[in-house]
Amino acid sequence: MKSKTSKVFYALTSNSKRLFLVDGLGAFITAFLLFVIMGTMSEYFGMPESVLMILAVIASVFCIFSISCFFFVNGNKKPYLKAIGIANLAYCCLTLALIVYFYPQLTLLGLSYFLLEIVIISGLAYIEINVA
Repeated sequence: MKSKTSKVFYALTSNSKRLFLVDGLGAFITAFLLFVIMGTMSEYFGMPESVLMILAVIASVFCIFSISCFFFVNGNKKPYLKAIGIANLAYCCLTLALIVYFYPQLTLLGLSYFLLEIVIISGLAYIEINVA
């Protein structure tokens, strides 16, 4: 019997177009959390509101790119998967740099959120780059 992780990995890698949808929805959730939740309650997370807005804009651009790829890319998807995978890794590096820079003012909730986000996004990026 396959483990849940194996089933999820197979579901994502068996249909490269589905990866765009998962990435786009994930980027939408990230942008929503950063704009709406964290932006209005930045004091509970410790990251400055202006930084949260920049991260939210980046996540919004990634969302638009991935959803556009899901609907409009019908041929060779590999270059687009590789591009969004590399962009996701760059976003993770930026987030990690911001964690280091703003560490003294981050709360445990903020630190936990950003570290969990890095783990999830880098895992998805790994899958995207390997499929590409």
